[in-house]
Amino acid sequence: MKKAKVLLIGAVLVIFTLTSVFGAGATEATGAYTWKPNRPINLIVPWGAGGSTDRSARATAAIIEEALGISVVVVNQAGASGSLGTKATMDAPKDGYTWTAGAVKDLGVYKIQGLLDTTLDDWHIYTNVAMPNVISVNANSPYKTFDDLLAAFKAKPGQIKVATAGVNSAGHTAMELLAKHTGITYRHVTYDGGAPAVTATVGGEAEVVPQLSVEQVDMIRAGRLRPLVVLTTEPLEIEGYNGVVPPITNWISDFKVAAQYFAIFVPKAVPKEVSDTLDKIWQEKVMTSDSLRTWAKQNAVVFDPAYGKSAFDKSFGMVQIDAWLKYDAGDAVMSPASVGIPRP
Repeated sequence: MKKAKVLLIGAVLVIFTLTSVFGAGATEATGAYTWKPNRPINLIVPWGAGGSTDRSARATAAIIEEALGISVVVVNQAGASGSLGTKATMDAPKDGYTWTAGAVKDLGVYKIQGLLDTTLDDWHIYTNVAMPNVISVNANSPYKTFDDLLAAFKAKPGQIKVATAGVNSAGHTAMELLAKHTGITYRHVTYDGGAPAVTATVGGEAEVVPQLSVEQVDMIRAGRLRPLVVLTTEPLEIEGYNGVVPPITNWISDFKVAAQYFAIFVPKAVPKEVSDTLDKIWQEKVMTSDSLRTWAKQNAVVFDPAYGKSAFDKSFGMVQIDAWLKYDAGDAVMSPASVGIPRP
C-alpha cells in the first residue's frame, strides 16, 4: 500500500511537471488577454493573393495566431478597388471574428469616392509596415533611367502601358501623382492585385509597373524588373540587389511624399474586450516582433507597427494626399473636407 501511494504521488508530480512545461504556451496564449476567441478569426484581404496587403496581412496574422492560440484565416476577396471585401467585413456580425486589411489610405477615401459609406473613424487601426512605391520597367526595356522613361511618356502620350492593381491602388495613386507633377499621360492597364500587375510587366503585357516594393522585390532581385525610381525622399536599399533605387525628389523636388501604411482593420462596433486584447497584442507582440522586422527588411519596407491615435496620425498624411488628388481630378463625389480630411 505504501509503495502504491509513493507511485501515485510520483505520477501526480510528473503530470504537474509536464503540464507546467507543455501547457505554458497555451496558458500564455489565452490567459493574458480579456478576449478569448473560441473559433477561427476571418481576416478578409480585399485584394488578390500575393500582393502587398495579402503578404503583410499574413505576416502579421502569424503573430496574432501565436498570441491568441487560435487560427486567423486569411480570405482573399478582391474587387471594386478593395471595397468589396471591406464591405463584407462591414456586413459581418460585429462579434470580433471578422476583420479586414489594406492600405489605410484606401479605407480613408472610400466614402469620397462613393464606394462605401465608411470613414477611418469607424475602425480600429492596427498598422504593421509602411511601403514605398517603386516605378520599374521590364528588364529588357530600352528605358535605362527615369529620365529615359519620362522622355518616352512625353514622346508617346497615352501610349505606354502601365500595370497597376486598379483604381484606388497604391500604384494608380503613384502614377496620378506623377502625372500631376509632370503632365504626362499613360495607358492604364488594371489587374486584380499588385502581384498580377508585376507578373504582367515581367511577361511583357505592360511596360511599366509602379506598385509597392514588397510586390516587386523578388523580380528586382531576380533581374526581371529594372527599378528606376522610388517615391520617397531617400534612396531605397533592397537586400540582394546590387545598387540603390534613387528617390523621386532627385527629379521633382516638391513631389508630395507620405508614408503608405498598411494595417489590419477591426470595426469599432466590436466588444471592447476585442479591441483591448488587440491593443495589448500590438504593444507586447507585434511592435516587438523580430519576425515581422526581418520580413520588412527582406521586402524593402519599413517596420513601424502602431495602434490607436498613433496609427491614425502616422498614416493620415497619405489619406490627405490621395483624397485631394482624386477630388481635384474629378474622381470624387464629395469634398474630402466634408468628411474631415483637410487639404494637405
